[in-house]
This record gives sequence, C-alpha cells and structure tokens, in this order.
Amino acid sequence: MEPATVLSIAIGSILLVITGFAIYTAFGPPSAQLSDPFEDHED
Repeated sequence: MEPATVLSIAIGSILLVITGFAIYTAFGPPSAQLSDPFEDHED
C-alpha cells in the first residue's frame, strides 16, 4: 500500500480509539467518579 493510505488508516484508527474511550469515560462505569461543578455550588 502507499504511504498516504497507511497514514490515513492510522489517523482514522487513532481518532476512533480516542472517541470510543471518551464515550466510555463519559457514559460507562467510570462516569460515577465524575463530579458536576454546577451541582457542587448550587445555591
């Protein structure tokens, strides 16, 4: 394969991994540890 094709596939794969990890962190089990700063300082 051409280097441009390999680079495009690599960049796309990295973006998919980062997006998947962000969704898992935001909505999966680790989200229980996240705090909402607006709820912490509610009047």
